[in-house]
Amino acid sequence: MNGLRALRPEEAQMRAAVYERYGTPEVLRVVDLPAPRPGPGEVLVEVVATSVNLSDWEGLTGSPLYARLGGIRTPRRRILGSDIAGRVSSVGVGVTRFRPGHEVYGDNLDHMGGFAEYVVVPEASLALKPPALSFTEASAIPQSAAIADQGIAGLEPGDRVLVNGGGGGSGSLAIQLAKRAGAHVTGVDNDRKLAFMKSLGADEVLDHRRVDFTRTGQRYDRILDLVAERKPSDYRRALSPDGRYACVGGSVATMLRVALAGLYTAGRLEVLVVREGPAHFENVAALCADGEVAVQVDREFPLEAVPEALAYLGDGLALGKVVVRPRGD
Repeated sequence: MNGLRALRPEEAQMRAAVYERYGTPEVLRVVDLPAPRPGPGEVLVEVVATSVNLSDWEGLTGSPLYARLGGIRTPRRRILGSDIAGRVSSVGVGVTRFRPGHEVYGDNLDHMGGFAEYVVVPEASLALKPPALSFTEASAIPQSAAIADQGIAGLEPGDRVLVNGGGGGSGSLAIQLAKRAGAHVTGVDNDRKLAFMKSLGADEVLDHRRVDFTRTGQRYDRILDLVAERKPSDYRRALSPDGRYACVGGSVATMLRVALAGLYTAGRLEVLVVREGPAHFENVAALCADGEVAVQVDREFPLEAVPEALAYLGDGLALGKVVVRPRGD
C-alpha cells in the first residue's frame, strides 16, 4: 500500500495547526482534532507535504481585506494550507478517479486544511502525482504553477518580461517559463534574492528597495506583478506600446485601481483571475518531472513549526517555496 496509513475508527484523530483569530504566526497552535471524513465526491488524503503560499499568510493576518471573505471577524477555516501532496486514505461516494494508496497532489484553496495530518479534498482538485516528483516537490507546484503559467501565457521569443516578486514560489516558476519561451527576463525582489533569480535564468535583476522598475526608462512587453502596490499610471509608464500588465495579489486599493484602469486601456492592465484545478498546473508539473523546469524549495518544516514557516514566508525570506511536512517522513 506504499506506506498508506488507513484510518481506523479507534485512531480517527489527527494533529493540525489551527488558529481562531487573525494575527501574527503566534496565534497558531498544534492540537489534536478528529480526522475529517470524505463526503460525496471527496477524497481523504494523508498529507505528506503542504507548501506555504502567500494566500496562507494573507489568511493568517486577515490582510488584504479580501482575505476575510466569508469570515470578517474570525477565520472561516481554522486550518490553513492549500497546496497538498500525499496518499489517498479513503474516498467518498461517487469518486471514480482515485482509490486508497494513490499518490496525489492538488490545490485545495477553497477548503484549505493542509497543515494537518489528514485533509479532505474535492476529487476535481486532485491529480495523480508524477512518479518523478517527490511529495515535497509536488506540493510546491499547483498554485504557483497556475499563477506563473497564466501570468506569462502567450509570450513571443524576444519579448521583454518583468516579474515583480520573482524570488518567490510563483515568481521562480514564471522566470523559468518565460526563459523557455525565449523572453528576456528581468526579476525584481529584495537584495537577498538577486543571485537566486539570476540562477533561475533571469537576464537582469533589480532590488526593489533600491530601484523603482517603473522609473528606469525600460519598457516591457509583459509585467507579471505578484506584489502590486503602485498606481496604474506607473505601470503604464513601464509598458511598451503593445505591452500588458497583470497583477496577482496586492492591496485592495491597488487591485481596484488596476481593474478600473483596465476598462480604459483595452485590457492592457488587468487583475489576473487565476483559473484553478489540475488542467492549469499539470503541464508545468510535467516540465518539472522531465527536468526542464526546476522546483525551488528553500526549506522544510515539521508541523510543530508551522508558525516559523509562515513567518519565514511573511518576512520575505523564502527563495522559492517553503514546505511543511506534517508527519516528518
